[in-house]
Amino acid sequence: MEKIGASELIINNDGSVFHLHLRPEELADTVILVGDPGRVEMVSSFFDSVELRRASREFVSATGTYKGCRMTVLSTGIGCDNLDIVMTELDALANIDFSSRQVKEHLRSLRILRIGTSGAIQPDIPVGSYVFSHISVGADGLLNWYAGRDEVSYLQMEKAFVEHTGWDSHLPAPYFAKASQELVDLFADCTVKGVTISASGFYGPQGRVLRLPLAMPDMMEKFETFRFGDYKITNFEMEGSALAGLAAKLGHRAGTVCCIIANRYHKGAEPDYKKLVERLVVLALDKLSGR
Repeated sequence: MEKIGASELIINNDGSVFHLHLRPEELADTVILVGDPGRVEMVSSFFDSVELRRASREFVSATGTYKGCRMTVLSTGIGCDNLDIVMTELDALANIDFSSRQVKEHLRSLRILRIGTSGAIQPDIPVGSYVFSHISVGADGLLNWYAGRDEVSYLQMEKAFVEHTGWDSHLPAPYFAKASQELVDLFADCTVKGVTISASGFYGPQGRVLRLPLAMPDMMEKFETFRFGDYKITNFEMEGSALAGLAAKLGHRAGTVCCIIANRYHKGAEPDYKKLVERLVVLALDKLSGR
């Protein structure tokens, strides 16, 4: 088995992986991802015990126990490019022997849930509701850098979306990555069925116009009116497609659930959304722990 070079997988002097600064034994089988580093403290405050904390740049983490279930909560920062780092290094912690620099014979499948905030596109999704992304639409292009992206993209839906929107050829080719069915089923009774656009930015890529015009001026109307069977585009966020796509390729079980803090159709928002997110966090912790 070929060894992975030091330049390809950088291991710190303390035996931790380069960006996340976690060692393999410090990673739980259940991982909660949040964008905001400050939200790690909020999530871990509900843990019954915390065994360790780490911080490096935007990657802040804590591993502990909630109602008998060992969990790691980790911040990713904003964007699918950061998810490339996070997912690759989480998989390395789980499935690469740091001593031999070889892939382990028996692979570990992590259960990974991203808890985020989001803006709804459809008029019937109110602020304060929770959307679980059954399918994440990668408008970021990240998964296209990896071989076999078609294996984890819902190609018929992808084709219909490109045709319906008149997708601009200068933009990254979109991909449609499905969440883990295990997590879809776990949250089915308390969330809206979501098809979520993972945008590569907050302003233009999500249809916001301040001073710069859009390459696709009618994108919001096109997203809102797209239908494929009983699927429709429900909301925007910025990380879920990379999570779903890379997890599917690597053999992990992952999904994204978001608290809706704005409705783009009605042009309304709730800037004081902390309590809404806290309720979602407790709900997710109870679901993941089996309580």
